[in-house]
Amino acid sequence: MLTSTVIPLAQRTVARHPALLSVASAATGLLRHMAIKPHTPSSRPRELALRRRLPSVHAVRSQIFREKGTGTQPTIVIGGFVPDATEAVEFQRELFRRHGSVYYLNYARHGFSVEMFFAQLADLVEDLNRRGEKPVIFAISFGCSLLSRFLRERYSDEGLTVGGIVMTSPVLCTQDLVRPEREKGGGVRMLESSLRRILRAEATKEDELERQIERARRCFQALFEAGAVNRILSHRHLSIRKKIMSVLQTTSCLGGYERVLALKDAAFTAVGPLFAGPALVMLAEDEENVLAPSSPTLAALRDTGVRGELFPRGKVRTVASPMSGDTVPHASLIFHHHCYNPLIEAWYDRLASPLRIAVVS
Repeated sequence: MLTSTVIPLAQRTVARHPALLSVASAATGLLRHMAIKPHTPSSRPRELALRRRLPSVHAVRSQIFREKGTGTQPTIVIGGFVPDATEAVEFQRELFRRHGSVYYLNYARHGFSVEMFFAQLADLVEDLNRRGEKPVIFAISFGCSLLSRFLRERYSDEGLTVGGIVMTSPVLCTQDLVRPEREKGGGVRMLESSLRRILRAEATKEDELERQIERARRCFQALFEAGAVNRILSHRHLSIRKKIMSVLQTTSCLGGYERVLALKDAAFTAVGPLFAGPALVMLAEDEENVLAPSSPTLAALRDTGVRGELFPRGKVRTVASPMSGDTVPHASLIFHHHCYNPLIEAWYDRLASPLRIAVVS
């Protein structure tokens, strides 16, 4: 009753005084800035070793941020192409903090190196392990490709311990987003078209590459704006919207291109377990809005036998909206947090219970 009275009143007040929402958005941004602080692991042997070999190391080094939590189960967040990890889970932050501190890996704006990213991630996990903590790694979309490669190529050789993984709308290879040239059944998606042009572009032709990256920027902006249609945006939405648009504009042509190349270099395989520990994979009910119809990852995760081999102790859940006409699209953690959060919270709660850890679902 209180909610049904207060919300309309707040909406009328904001409509009459739009400056109030601007002030609230600015205040929200300031509070986030104060809570989420730059972080440096106490020991960084892998990163420091790479610094001697990689040219322009600062151009490819991700920024790590930390938000203090109250529990002993930290979470490491790896974002998609956009937005940054610090904005992607705005509506999951409180949930994560109840279990432990949250660590965010924001990609560099002016370049990207898979080798450097793996080194930073391994150093961070090792630093947490030294404190007796086993982090959950929470990856989104393109970030799942990086996590998948890390688990297959580095994890077993590094002597690291991860408490669990969460993959949200996983994109594990280029074929998940871009079909072969001749396959156009069902129409060509906007993102698919943009990525195909970027992959065809020659890195030496800067003007052409810049045009295609700018096209991709408009595509990601359109996808975000589409999610906002017919919604009442809170001051939190508006605050992170400003950050997301800033990321799109300040990520250089080379930075965007090298992330796409990182996905191009990733190969999907359904042979053997990807992660033997507790895992949660969340697929949106309308993944096909972004993923290609022939996506090998989507096909594998919808096959009971294959997904059981990939994640022996994992569960794959479809995230659906209870509201007619409001289907959940790819990685919609911001606009459909009310659909994602109950699944995430239940999984974390089971993970925290030693007696039930063997049946995390």
